[in-house]
Amino acid sequence: MYTTYGKPTALDWLVLAPHPDDAEIGAGGTLARLSRGGHAVGILELTRGEGGTQGDPDTREAECVEAARILGLSWRGQLGLPDGGLMETPEQARALAIALRFVRPRVLAVPHQRDRHPDHFGAYHLAKRAVHLASLARADVPGKPHRISRLLMYQGNADITANILVDIEAELPIWEAAIRAHVSQFTGAAISETVTPEIVERRRARLMYWGTLGRARYCEAFESEDPLVLDPAEL
Repeated sequence: MYTTYGKPTALDWLVLAPHPDDAEIGAGGTLARLSRGGHAVGILELTRGEGGTQGDPDTREAECVEAARILGLSWRGQLGLPDGGLMETPEQARALAIALRFVRPRVLAVPHQRDRHPDHFGAYHLAKRAVHLASLARADVPGKPHRISRLLMYQGNADITANILVDIEAELPIWEAAIRAHVSQFTGAAISETVTPEIVERRRARLMYWGTLGRARYCEAFESEDPLVLDPAEL
């Protein structure tokens, strides 16, 4: 693992991205809102996206740096696992557990397990094993044990059963600018049926849908597998 932007610090939120740009698309507005509120937030790319049709890894890393600046991230890192080969292996889980102990996030957001992209649901299962491993005092993992307080799933290519909505109306321009920083991916010809030049328009429509359910204009959606404990006065 290596740092691509900022300095390592204990993070309030960390978003795992199977490939460069996944975190911006699925959780960029929330990261921008948290950053503007003074919270330490970060993104960890699991791969360099070297298997992508457009853009080489160095270009994509430079785009990640620009997007990090736009979002106001405290830290961004690269794990360097194989693109197209994310899976729940002991070796990959140990590498991710080391990273989790390095930046010690309170909340970890990962791709949804029902996503149809193999690297996305692979990242979910990898994260679950790494979270457990990072918490074990006797695990063969450098650094002090660290326990994640909350694991959330963000929306990728498939529908989710959201039980957390974050109002990002004020952050929508930042969200869009961060996505468009990935110039190699979202300009020119379509790469696939999901990665197209009009992806911002499509994703904005999804944010508006969740906003309608949340009585706001635009919301990002997350799903927690565990019940949330709330102060009833906040409802």
